[in-house]
Formats: sequence, structure tokens, C-alpha cells
Amino acid sequence: MSWLTRVRNSIPFLPKRETTTETLWHKCPECEAMVFLKEYEENLYVCPRCDHHGRIGPARRFEMLLDPGFTVLAPPHVAEDPLKFRDSKRYSDRIKAARAATGARDALINARGAIEGHKAVMGVQDFAFMGGSMGMAVGAAFVAGARAAIADHCPYVIVTAAGGARMQEGILSLMQMPKATVAIAELKEAGLPYIVLLADPTTGGVTASYAMLGDVQLAEPGALIGFAGQRVIESTIREKLPEGFQRAEYLLAHGMVDMVVHRKDLRARLALLLDYLTPRREAA
Repeated sequence: MSWLTRVRNSIPFLPKRETTTETLWHKCPECEAMVFLKEYEENLYVCPRCDHHGRIGPARRFEMLLDPGFTVLAPPHVAEDPLKFRDSKRYSDRIKAARAATGARDALINARGAIEGHKAVMGVQDFAFMGGSMGMAVGAAFVAGARAAIADHCPYVIVTAAGGARMQEGILSLMQMPKATVAIAELKEAGLPYIVLLADPTTGGVTASYAMLGDVQLAEPGALIGFAGQRVIESTIREKLPEGFQRAEYLLAHGMVDMVVHRKDLRARLALLLDYLTPRREAA
């Protein structure tokens, strides 16, 4: 407490200044503008100054995209810390910290619901949970979501946001790539659509597997999408890469994604796609 504050508080006829721990402002990471938090939330976590799309977790995604009354599916149980891995901290301690911070069991959560009346199962990756990294729990959750969609005879929609495979699980994390690919093959065999929404960031082993295997690939504006980082690629090929070559708009221009959709339009666009892809099933 400063001297001026102590003197001010000691004067009886001056009202005490009230303090609050509540966060009232959000600083945009893109344009660095200070935005009133309530305005930022009402704008779907998109900066009203520069249109930067902020990162959001599963709970908010489900509220934004699914009709009221959706049901969050129980996450599958897998072996935790199968390699007893430790670096500067034990892997088991990192998982506990991530669970305490996010309230989620792991980085991928599924929900059963509908998008403007079109039945769907939706999975959302949470970048806040260890960078959305893909380990055994994420692989099992993806398969569970795909099979729930098959059981309900409805599309599976996945929202990706990940730094790649969870290397604390070694080769077991990389095995989730073919595992997820098999689940997508099961969806196709059942004649069900698989739609991917690429959110910021989607990189590494997730990009190299289920994030790029959708029947339709959507992306949010400005989303970072790629496999390796720009500096790694440049140092490997010894060439300077174009500015923004891993952003959604560049990928759209070069045929890697089908459409870039603003967050405020996502719900309606997904409903339109489901209407195109499952018209006879919905009519039945």
C-alpha cells in the first residue's frame, strides 16, 4: 500500500475505494485494444475492433453451436500416465493441474444434441487443456464420439484446436492418428457426414490425421493451421515462406479448406451443411 493510499484511507470523511477481483477488461492479443469484457463475451469472444477470433472452450462452443437441451457425453476412461513419464514435472501432476484449471477430464469433450433441429454429435477440443494435445484419452473420446454418431445415425462434427500429439505418452499418442482414421472410415461406411471446424490453432499430429479428413472442412478467420511451425519449415527447406501461409485464408485460397466462416455465422452454416448432407434422413 502506497503512502498516498494510507493517508487517504485514514481520513474519515473520505469514502473508501472499493476494489474487486472481477476482471472487467480483455486485451486483444492481435490489436492490443482493451475491450470491455461484457462486450467481448456478447460478441462471441471476437474482438469488435480487429475481428480477432479468441480461443474458447467446449462449454461455450456447445452453447454457441448446439440447440438448448444438448447432453455432454461421459468421457471414456483410459490408462493415465502409461509410461510413468517425468520431465521437469511428473506427467500425472500436469494432468491434475490441467483438470483443476479447466474442470474437464481431458482435452476432447463430446456432446449429443442438434444444430437448428438437425441431430448431431459434436466433439470440441480444448486448447486450454495441455494445448489440446492428442493422447490416449483424446483418441478414445474421438472414437466414442464417432460411434455415438453411428449409433444415433447422425453426423459427427468436430472442432479442433491442438498443438499436436501429447509427447508425454510417446508412441501411444501417435497411435491415436490411425485409430481416429479408422473411426472416420466407420462413419463413411455408415454413410454419415463427418464435418471439421478448424479453430486456432490446429497443428501437429491432429492436422496430420482427423483434422484434415472431413467431408467438409471449415475454418474460423485467422486460425493457425499447419503441421510443423514456420521457423522449423524455413530452416529445413532454407527458403523464406509467404507471410500468413499457415492461416485459414491462405489455406482457403490454395484449396486446403472449403470455407472460412465468421463465428457469428457458424451455427447457420453448419445447419445448412447438415441440411444438404442429410436431407432424406432429417425428413424421415
